[in-house]
Amino acid sequence: MSPVWRRELRRIVLLLAAALGAGYALQHMLWALTAVVSGYLLWQMLQLFRLHRWLESGQSGRLPRTYGIWGAVFAETRRLQQRSLKHQHKLQGIINRIQDSTAALQDAVLMVDSHGNLEWWNKAAQRFLGLRSPVDVGQPITNLIRDPAFKTYFDAADYREPLTMASPVNPRIHLQFNITQFGRRDRLFLVHDVTRLKQLEQMRKDFVANVSHELRTPLTVLSGYVETMAMAEDQLPPRWGRILGQMAEQSKRMEAIIKDLLTLSRLETSGTEQPAAVDIRALLQQITADARALSQERGHTISLSCDGPAALEGYRDELRSAFSNLVFNAVKYTPDGGEVQVHWQWHDDRPRFCVTDNGIGIDAHHIPRLTERFYRADPSRSKDTGGTGLGLAIVKHVLLRHDGELEISSTPGKGSRFCCSFDPARVCEL
Repeated sequence: MSPVWRRELRRIVLLLAAALGAGYALQHMLWALTAVVSGYLLWQMLQLFRLHRWLESGQSGRLPRTYGIWGAVFAETRRLQQRSLKHQHKLQGIINRIQDSTAALQDAVLMVDSHGNLEWWNKAAQRFLGLRSPVDVGQPITNLIRDPAFKTYFDAADYREPLTMASPVNPRIHLQFNITQFGRRDRLFLVHDVTRLKQLEQMRKDFVANVSHELRTPLTVLSGYVETMAMAEDQLPPRWGRILGQMAEQSKRMEAIIKDLLTLSRLETSGTEQPAAVDIRALLQQITADARALSQERGHTISLSCDGPAALEGYRDELRSAFSNLVFNAVKYTPDGGEVQVHWQWHDDRPRFCVTDNGIGIDAHHIPRLTERFYRADPSRSKDTGGTGLGLAIVKHVLLRHDGELEISSTPGKGSRFCCSFDPARVCEL
């Protein structure tokens, strides 16, 4: 027991003893005891009233002074108040520093509550999004940024990938929205100006498209001359035969690279063409027949099974390019006499296209980078097979255009499996 309580109990005992003594002397013990106890209770109620009034006043005034157990309570309350004020000042200082630092950021920062209402933003948000203070405080963010793409992205609540769109106040500025959820579905926005990156990306696309087109004509001329010289090979010195063969081989390889670059450029810049129903079974039958022709005397066993939907909404030429890339790669990288299986089926309630082979396989550390342009798991084998290093990049872009995903699994020496899964919403009727 603390000394304060011991003193209070001692005080109560002394009061009771004094009341009993006075009552005995006056021959009214009950009245004397009742008077002392009532006085003690009234004093306790007075101290409780003073504390309650101080709390009701918002703890703004000075805490009353007293003694006894209430003196200790008031002193402890005063100590807690001082500590609370100290912590509040410290927290306010931290908040002020955070607000000052975020206000100085070049990126826009916004806070939105669980109901989608705007709570706070920095100066960059005013510049990028046209927000006005204090008018926009508490307004729904989707009413302030009136873009259908933003509303769809915000309502979907899937923020694993950022959203890139034009600024609502300046269409020439491109913004990237990164949203993080915290607390009770509150959201923190980080909006970055990616205009320069968009311009560089467009420059890259234009450069690839223009260079590919410009290279096509002189390469066609060179290939024509090489073919003409090859026709008159018997009139040339013997060593020219090998030179012409290498020139013809490299010309074909350059033509394949340019063709793939043009395909990639078309995939990156297209967007106005309307999708149509694609007969998947007929498409795969044609691709399988072409794969058997590619195999020729190598003796591959190429099988096709179609248990999936008959048609998919999309772009036939692009799907043909993606599927044929996967099937032809399986043929190229599978040793003579190997097996290539082509499947079109339902898997986990999604239509899926798979190509499985028992070829050379791919090491695990190569798989995450296979869809990069010009990346080759084994450059030496790519030269033998005539690969351009762009096939899987084309597959990736086609799948992006068709809401699809590419899954790759492989074991070195045992084979590989490439699967393309599509959104069930793309299934349609012929």
